[in-house]
Amino acid sequence: MTHTTTETPWPGKISALTLFVEDLEATKRFYRDVFRLPVTYEDENSAVFDFGNTIINLLRSTAAHELIDPARVADPDSGSRLQLTLPVDDVDAMCKELTARGVTLLNGPMDRPWGIRTAGFRDPGGHIWEIAQ
Repeated sequence: MTHTTTETPWPGKISALTLFVEDLEATKRFYRDVFRLPVTYEDENSAVFDFGNTIINLLRSTAAHELIDPARVADPDSGSRLQLTLPVDDVDAMCKELTARGVTLLNGPMDRPWGIRTAGFRDPGGHIWEIAQ
């Protein structure tokens, strides 16, 4: 006899990323202006943006301690430990659009040795975003 189940395989898709930010208002404004997305939920400590298959939750770093205790919330200037990548059809065109939206590029557009064209930028919380073609 074969046993079938309707359980979701583990691990499944990543449903949410919580990014710790010092200035929630500035970071929320950045996400609205740069990504052109509405806030789907907010309270005094967080703002949520829906990226289609994943939500990004911006959380005040002062509220993050409770979420990850006993782990430590890192200082935003201590260095980056992740990069979030968004696919685009034309990196060069998107760089021009991002610059028009007030974004300062960290690097790119550039052709990477592994065959993709990329550019990177940072949000006000210090999180690194990459666009890739």
